[in-house]
Amino acid sequence: MPCIRWILLPVLALSAVSAERPAIVKLGTIDVDLVEATPVVFKGRLYRFEYVRQNYWANQTGDDYFRFVDHRTGQATPGFAKGRVLGSAFVDGDTMYVTGTGGRGRKWGAELVWMFASRDLKNWEEWVALDLPGFSIFNTSLCKAGDRYVLMFEIDKPKEQAGVPFTARFATSRDLKRWDLTPSENNYSKDRYTAPHCLRYLDGYFYNFYLEAHEGYEMRVVRSRDLIHWESSPLNPVLRASQDDRKIAGEKLSQAHRRRVAAAVNRNNSDIDFCEYKGRLIINYSWGNQQGVEHLAEAVYEGTERAFLKAWFHE
Repeated sequence: MPCIRWILLPVLALSAVSAERPAIVKLGTIDVDLVEATPVVFKGRLYRFEYVRQNYWANQTGDDYFRFVDHRTGQATPGFAKGRVLGSAFVDGDTMYVTGTGGRGRKWGAELVWMFASRDLKNWEEWVALDLPGFSIFNTSLCKAGDRYVLMFEIDKPKEQAGVPFTARFATSRDLKRWDLTPSENNYSKDRYTAPHCLRYLDGYFYNFYLEAHEGYEMRVVRSRDLIHWESSPLNPVLRASQDDRKIAGEKLSQAHRRRVAAAVNRNNSDIDFCEYKGRLIINYSWGNQQGVEHLAEAVYEGTERAFLKAWFHE
């Protein structure tokens, strides 16, 4: 018996260490009324892609549009994609790609997914990636898996494909121009609210960071090899509402905005996206009441994207 105890104790200790959740450090709120944001590294510089809503406090254009903000200087690039909504950014080589929705008289819940491409963040080419009559499309996220690109998009229609809104569906492409919708069995998940936001690929697995309706709304992660069968992380949730969301990380926030942050209803952490920069993960997410009063926050993880993804699923 003494020998058996000597063998088991180290195993238990290692198991306890391996079960630790990845340490995400919330830095605080950087803006208000901005929600869908993607941190990206482009040509060695860290940017934040922003979907600027029509009602954003500093939007003087009268319409929705996209832009990039230099993370260090705070300078914004010229706006583009006027009238498009719910954008997401993806870098491939020397080209920045952005996906967004809108068209045919609809913005949120549109049938079209647009793609924009630029090598200088000033001049943009655009085309329709998906045209899906009968679909109602919201957030999008793009990743590369080997020699193909995979687009995850959020739907609430058609009902037979969405099930309980909101649900992830997928499309694939070899060249980012021509896209093929995958079979309807490629989804997550039709049985409950699982609003998708961020898709990544590593070592044969797709990682879907999505919003679960659970005691409010919290970010969770699942992974799959085939976009059909999904494994939930035993360490979920990834993010949930906390007092740290109210910390002030944006120097330009007015006193009125700071008072709003201090008093706002906080029942969700949503819309996560992230990128690796100089060995650490830069994370953006939203918090608020999940009914239109939202705030943009930033967090960090001290490690690589590879380490972050694998840490949620211990082999």
